[in-house]
Amino acid sequence: MELPGHRVRAGLEAALREAVQSGRLAPGTRLPSSRALGADLGIARNTVAEAYAQLVAEGWLTARQGSGTRVAGTGAVSPAPAGTLLSPGAREPRYSLRAGSPDVSGFPRAGWLAAARKALSAAPSQALGYGDPRGLPELRTALAAYLARARGVRASPDRIVVCSGFTQGLALLCQVLPDHGVTRIAVEEYGRPGPIEGLAGSGLTAVMLGVDDGGAVLDPAPGAEAMLLTPAHQFPLGSVLSPRRRADAARWAAASGGLIVEDDYDGEFRYDRQPVGALQALAPEHVVYAGTVSKTLAPGLRLGWLVLPARLAGDVASAKARADAHTSGFEQLTFTEFLTSGAYDRHIRRARLAYRRRRDRLVDALARHAPGVRVTGIAAGLHAVAELPPGQREDQVVARAAARGVAIEGLGGYALRAHTRGPALVIGYAAPPEHAYTSALARLTAALGDTARMAHVLSTRVDLTHGPLAL
Repeated sequence: MELPGHRVRAGLEAALREAVQSGRLAPGTRLPSSRALGADLGIARNTVAEAYAQLVAEGWLTARQGSGTRVAGTGAVSPAPAGTLLSPGAREPRYSLRAGSPDVSGFPRAGWLAAARKALSAAPSQALGYGDPRGLPELRTALAAYLARARGVRASPDRIVVCSGFTQGLALLCQVLPDHGVTRIAVEEYGRPGPIEGLAGSGLTAVMLGVDDGGAVLDPAPGAEAMLLTPAHQFPLGSVLSPRRRADAARWAAASGGLIVEDDYDGEFRYDRQPVGALQALAPEHVVYAGTVSKTLAPGLRLGWLVLPARLAGDVASAKARADAHTSGFEQLTFTEFLTSGAYDRHIRRARLAYRRRRDRLVDALARHAPGVRVTGIAAGLHAVAELPPGQREDQVVARAAARGVAIEGLGGYALRAHTRGPALVIGYAAPPEHAYTSALARLTAALGDTARMAHVLSTRVDLTHGPLAL
């Protein structure tokens, strides 16, 4: 193994990384001690130890007390050539920093199991039969109390319909809205494509609203009878609907008889400011409040709810009955116990602290290793927007991150019309399990460094034909 004398540690890291990537060092292979390898190569022991530590941080190696340093047991993902996208049949990157998912490894299994046992032991037999399509009365009563306390929602149990997550809730609304005179609905120009596709499939026409630092720009929304908003934390840009616009939205709905659908997808997670109460409280007869446990607990539970104006409650309940009769009674019983026992609040507090720490680690890593990146939208939620410096492109960073085994998304993928903002990444910091988060951040910042160096090379027009370039 030949090491360039002026960059001994970097050369050792590169040689070991290549050996793992190519398979010459198989998963589980135990490496020599730092003292032994240093003696073999004629370099300082500390140099080897530092190289090992860097590769552990990147996920290529593992180190445990008493068992030495080994090649990561799951094996590394061989990177695609730099600057290329993975083909549809390619293996999914090892680490995901995509937005939209919580850390499911942190699901409170013991607490949920205890709640399930207690709930099922106490439940009357009729609770396991065909129930009210709106949901179990016990759960709707508990939700009304929780939402009033935690989110400022003005709700009564008879106005709540329990559904299988936000996707089904929106689909139920789409079925009934045309009968209430809604044919055009205004949506934020940056968001997930799924809801827009659902609206189109129901025959509703989407009208785009701009988004800035004050949230959705409500004027103009030509001819729209309804709005779909994320006012507490715009997805994905992270801005909060300003107080003036909140008041304007409520006045518009009351004066025109219009409807606002409030997607409060991560309302429980606030870090640097007081929680912003639900918009629904300003105009409860003109706002549908949509909530879910997909971010607070796990998307696999498929539990959500709609708090509805009186004029819509019966029709949405009927649509729910036609769709699937009712949401699983087992999950409803368990969540009722989990909620009323205080276990849900305790879980939220623990998760909020853990996610805040992860956010801080992301911000710190970008500040140290990618100082040209500006991070926004981080006062709340489970994701951040990283605005790229001039000369960097979203697709190039996404491809280089994939080559390093990290799945990441560009902001342009959330543009529902032309992508008019500068290049940026949407980084989810909740999903990777804690043991993988450090490696995911190291690989992401390395990919940003790769792209920055390439941009510098192109901007200075270096002639690579004159010899190898030391970056």
